[in-house]
Amino acid sequence: MPVSIQGERTLIVGASSGIGRATARLFARAGAKVYASARRAERLAELATELAAEGHEIAYGTADASSHESMEALAADAVAKLGGVDILVFATGTNTPDRAMTRLNRTIWNELIEVNLNGPYSLTAALLPAMRTAKKGHLIYVSSISGKYGDVSGAAYQASKRGMLGLAAAIRQEERENGIRTCVVCPGLVDSELMEKRPVKPSAETLSKALQPEDVAEIIYGVAVLHPRAAVPELEILPTVL
Repeated sequence: MPVSIQGERTLIVGASSGIGRATARLFARAGAKVYASARRAERLAELATELAAEGHEIAYGTADASSHESMEALAADAVAKLGGVDILVFATGTNTPDRAMTRLNRTIWNELIEVNLNGPYSLTAALLPAMRTAKKGHLIYVSSISGKYGDVSGAAYQASKRGMLGLAAAIRQEERENGIRTCVVCPGLVDSELMEKRPVKPSAETLSKALQPEDVAEIIYGVAVLHPRAAVPELEILPTVL
């Protein structure tokens, strides 16, 4: 029997678009207390207005995943506005058209590592002390199928996404006696704004067969409503025909 997330204090990073935005909608509609974060304030305000019209109030604030200080400030603001954080959904990430080793340079490498790996580390480190005290916490990270299997997404992207798997695995081992769970969701091709970071955007036919952000959001929700005795360390979700 799944548990309810009614009243669960949920911080969602990457809520301005794609998987993060779909997750914020789904969790708010399920009764969670949602704090939505991203870099684009206007997108967050639009989301808050949309959900308020449905009777679901959310908190929101801007933050930059590439900045350690911004992630620490985000954790503090979310705790202040929600009264704590029970669930973290880290759904932001980036890639680059200059992903091949012939074009990749140290600046681009560092940018991807900062956003995709250092960001979740910094935010998690800031949230863990309170979760340990509460003996409760669910950390859900959106990685990529590229984090598990080699593909053409580039060295920096694959390294950062594989790093998320290692981060989550270590936290699960260290913190499970404190009631803290981790899950890494690894989607295949998703029709989202990240497609704009590809050297060549997939065709309309290919995107018509891709996952939608809502598909991944439903998986995240399914993980979140598991009974606390159950944990899903890793989970893949793939398009049926790609």
